[in-house]
This record gives sequence, structure tokens and C-alpha cells, in this order.
Amino acid sequence: MTTAAVAQPADKKPAVKVKTIVTWYGHAAFKIETPGGKTILVDPWLTNPTNPTGKDDVKAVKADLILVTHGHFDHIGDATEIAKRTKAKLVATFDLGNALVGSGYPKDQFGFDTGGNFGGTITALDGEVAVTFVPAVHSSTLGEAPNTKPGGNPGGFVIAVKNGPTLYHTGDTDVFGDMAQIGKFAKIDLMLACIGDHFTMGPDRAAEAVKLVKPKQVVPMHFGTFPVLKGTPADFAKAVKKAGAAAKIVELKIGTSITL
Repeated sequence: MTTAAVAQPADKKPAVKVKTIVTWYGHAAFKIETPGGKTILVDPWLTNPTNPTGKDDVKAVKADLILVTHGHFDHIGDATEIAKRTKAKLVATFDLGNALVGSGYPKDQFGFDTGGNFGGTITALDGEVAVTFVPAVHSSTLGEAPNTKPGGNPGGFVIAVKNGPTLYHTGDTDVFGDMAQIGKFAKIDLMLACIGDHFTMGPDRAAEAVKLVKPKQVVPMHFGTFPVLKGTPADFAKAVKKAGAAAKIVELKIGTSITL
């Protein structure tokens, strides 16, 4: 006895899984495009000196959410200008968000729905994204002396995309022991790790952070923007190998992406 093949209707095509795309603009600035077609910006200093198309990017980039890790100029970057054009909501600690609103970020684009604090999680974009606030070891002020303002405590973000990856943006930080808890509560597919040294952890200490978090892949960031940020991806890769961490190092060039 033979079994006949069952014909499929011509319009029935295999479902295509839509991916999450992560683009680096240099320094700590990233764009995350979700499977649902939404766009998240993190620390959007698109006009940083390593990005030759920064001014055009600010005018053209789409944004539904803007995440800011702390109050320093190189992380707030072009957030307010982009927000005024796109109507993107601000995700930040409550103290930092209020300080940014006081400095010009549209008031109706920040509130209890997108402001939080460490250990807390918010959901956004119709439930497609969950953002958890996690600490960092750094500082956080807005503006230049003598007119600086408090910016709350510095932090990072764990960004979980529905039907997609979970990312950890470290913000500016040194390695700290509780990074192990980040890896405990979430399986990190992609870690965006500062490696430049001087103001943050350098390659050796960043490698220890990778060992604690246990991500599948790591993109080095926050290096080379200024002469004092001397950490390099090559040194970081060597340090990760020496530390015995299993993560794959993905070195992005300005304006390029990784698809997850």
C-alpha cells in the first residue's frame, strides 16, 4: 500500500521568521529593530565623532522608544531632538527622566509607563518589549560645570524582545559582582559591553564582566571615540579568551548590524 502526498494550496507558503536587527552608530549608541517593526534607540548620540553620517541619521532615524542609561552628554546625545520629531517615549530611571524633561525632552513622552528603577521591569510597544532596569558602577550628571544637575543613578538595560533575543546594554560601568545576577535572571543573547577604559572598564575587566553575565555573543562599544578610550576589540577578544568565557565576540563597524 502506498501513501499519496497531500498537495498544499498554492498560497500556503512556509512562515518566514522575522529577525531582530541591532545596528551600532558608534560609542554607546544602538538601534534595535524588532520583529514587529518597532524601533528602539539606546544612548542615541548619533552625532558622535566616529559616525560620519550622524547629522543625517538624526534627521532620518525612526524611533518608538528611546532608552538612556545615564545623564552624561555622550549618552543623552541627540535624544531630545529625535524625540521631538518621532514622538518616541523615553525609558529611563525616574530621576533621570525628570531631569531630561526639565532640560527639554517632551513632557508628555515620559511618565510612569516608561520610567522605572533598578530591579523593575516595564513593558512597552504593545507588549513586544520588556525592559528591566539594572545598576551600573559609574556617575550621572547633566550639563557642564558650573551648571551641572543630578541625573539619578547610572544604569544599564536588559531588553527582552518577544519572539526575539534578550540584550544587555551595560551603560558605562566597571565590572561588579552582581552582574552574575543579570545572567541568572535572564539568558542574554547579546551583551553590548563598554571596553574603552579610563571612564569605564577596559578590556580585561570587561572580559570578567562577560564571564559573569554569560552571554552568547558580545559587541564591544564605548572605545576609540576619544584618545583616552584606548581599549580595543582585539585586546578585548584576547582578554575574553584568557578569562575562559565562552561568548562569541562580534566586532561591528560604524553603521553595520547584527541580525538575531
